[in-house]
Amino acid sequence: MSGIAINGRFLTQGMTGVQRFATEIVAAADALAARGEWPAARLLAPQGAREAGLVAFRSQPVGTRGGQGWEQWDLPRALGGDFLINLGNTAPLLAGARQAVVIHDAGAFDTPESYSFAFRSWYRLLQRGLSARGARLLTVSEFSRGRIAAALGIAPASIGVLPEGGEHMLRIAPEAGVLAKHGLAPGRYALVVGNPAAHKNLAVLTAAAETLGGHGLTLAVAGAADPAVFRAGGGVAADAARLLGRVSDAELRALYADALCLVFPSRYEGFGLPPLEAMTCGCPVVAARAGAVPEVCGDAALWFDPAAPATLAAALDRLATEDGLAASLRAAGLARARTFTWERAARELLAQVRERLA
Repeated sequence: MSGIAINGRFLTQGMTGVQRFATEIVAAADALAARGEWPAARLLAPQGAREAGLVAFRSQPVGTRGGQGWEQWDLPRALGGDFLINLGNTAPLLAGARQAVVIHDAGAFDTPESYSFAFRSWYRLLQRGLSARGARLLTVSEFSRGRIAAALGIAPASIGVLPEGGEHMLRIAPEAGVLAKHGLAPGRYALVVGNPAAHKNLAVLTAAAETLGGHGLTLAVAGAADPAVFRAGGGVAADAARLLGRVSDAELRALYADALCLVFPSRYEGFGLPPLEAMTCGCPVVAARAGAVPEVCGDAALWFDPAAPATLAAALDRLATEDGLAASLRAAGLARARTFTWERAARELLAQVRERLA
């Protein structure tokens, strides 16, 4: 088997779901390599990238550029014939067919309102170009496989699938002080983790805040959310919603562990990492039945219609009043989460690479 190189551009970017995926799958593959169960690989990154904490893989800074310039020009020139693995939606066109790229969703095609014109235009152009040049395309769910295939005009079977993992949350010590910091009480708040992108559907949360407020509960929103969404609802919604801003991983672990539930209202997701993280931490999940989230949660979530806020209100009312429901969801979620691991994802990634190189 020829050499393997990994695109380390993610080590220069902020931590969102895509960077989490790249970080954790590389760590899992590195751990397997230390046991002789994954081949040696080089992690190629721009100068000044943060350390990846590798044990078996070799980290190598290359090139002089940053961002897209580094990825499109410096990275392919450093490959030396190695097969390139790209984990974060983008890849160098110059590497042609001798690479695999994980495209997490078809959002640039399906939800253009969530992105700037420049961003979605570049992603569409690049992903079409990668497909045309024969790069092996991978994604993280059956839902995304179907949507990417439709957007690029290719057969779904030509795209490999490697689901994500959630056990990284268990390696993080919870920051218990986060509840007191925001005036939250264990079991007395519903947690939201998201950003104001249009497809995240945060506007539907006014109904959730109203219902929770009626039960004396709080809606705690972690991430970048617009306070005007809740002020516009007025009354109970404005009083019951608490915007936490950005939280650390340690704070998020504590918030998951002590929440009544996670509310996940997104109407489009290529995978849906927060619900998996929540289930891993024993947090019940109330989610919109949309995108790939049903693949992730199965029967372990309480579902609602993302286009009908009343169904979210009804689900939360059930959770707040029905004896045993939260405990049942918690147990089902823990069992479901155990079927998703980063080691499984790393093994599937290797299988996909070997298939291409065979």
